[in-house]
Amino acid sequence: MDVLQAIVLGLVQGLTEFLPISSSAHLLIVPKLAGWDDPGAAFTAVIQLGTMLAVLIYFWRDIVRITWTWLRSLWTPELRGDLDARMGWYIGLGTIPIGVAGLLFKDAIEGPARNLWLNAAMLIVFGLLLLVADQMGRKKKEVADLNMRDGLIIGAWQMLPLIPGASRSGSTMTGALFLGYTREAAARYSFLLSIPAVILSGLFELRHVGDGGGPPLAPTVIATVVSFAVGYASIAWLLRYVARHSTTVFVVYRVFAGTFLLTLLALGVVQS
Repeated sequence: MDVLQAIVLGLVQGLTEFLPISSSAHLLIVPKLAGWDDPGAAFTAVIQLGTMLAVLIYFWRDIVRITWTWLRSLWTPELRGDLDARMGWYIGLGTIPIGVAGLLFKDAIEGPARNLWLNAAMLIVFGLLLLVADQMGRKKKEVADLNMRDGLIIGAWQMLPLIPGASRSGSTMTGALFLGYTREAAARYSFLLSIPAVILSGLFELRHVGDGGGPPLAPTVIATVVSFAVGYASIAWLLRYVARHSTTVFVVYRVFAGTFLLTLLALGVVQS
């Protein structure tokens, strides 16, 4: 991997991580279309640390407040009903499903799940699911309405993006919309819920960087830095967008991209 490829993949990661269109699928598809080698699941996980740093900085006040209130609630019972204390539990417990699934299906995630036929199908299927959720959801609940049941259900939806093409943000937003949350609340909680899972996954795969069988060090660092800068701008844009618009544009893009990729595969232009 050269510097140009690292910059392009960093741009792709930053642009697609927070949009409900699947960053992992794009990090698999773009190199295929460009004739580059597959950067691998470890590279994808590590450069997500860049976009996650963007989340930490963008939401730092919320994160500090939630963490501090949750810690205090452990020995101060009257704080346990506070939204921030509850959010700490929801985010922590909501991360367990993806953590368990990631460990159990690690080999499949790094191997068979990276098949382009599957990725293309997931882009279409989960795009249509997002459309149904956006149309059917009542969009009445705000983040303040979160409860343990909803937190765990949305956490379970977060397992689905272990298959590239499903989209982590798209899946969790879909789950939240089905439960009646507004688009902005769904997006905001999706960002916060992603923090533990993405950081742990990235740190776990960090050991492979530069070890010969994993992604090279310098390009990985470059891609991570680029993904941070672009990702920060993407967060701000998406929160403003979903507050005023439906998710239809993302659904149309997903269906088009998935169909286009299936066509290329069927014609033999690209190999799965």
